[in-house]
Amino acid sequence: MGTVIKRKLYKRGSSFETTIPMPLLFALDPSKKHNVLFKYDPTTNKWNIEFEPIEEKKKGGEAK
Repeated sequence: MGTVIKRKLYKRGSSFETTIPMPLLFALDPSKKHNVLFKYDPTTNKWNIEFEPIEEKKKGGEAK
């Protein structure tokens, strides 16, 4: 079996949350902001995590 990373699931109000471990973030530029996408694949019954950069907006409302 490959690498296994275990995280606690925390209750916060009426929802739950967890942290994303640093080893999963190795390829991201820490100076930029990202969204974390949790995608469920019903054919394999597994969740996948993807990261997408957030485009920063200039003061005129236009994206960089």
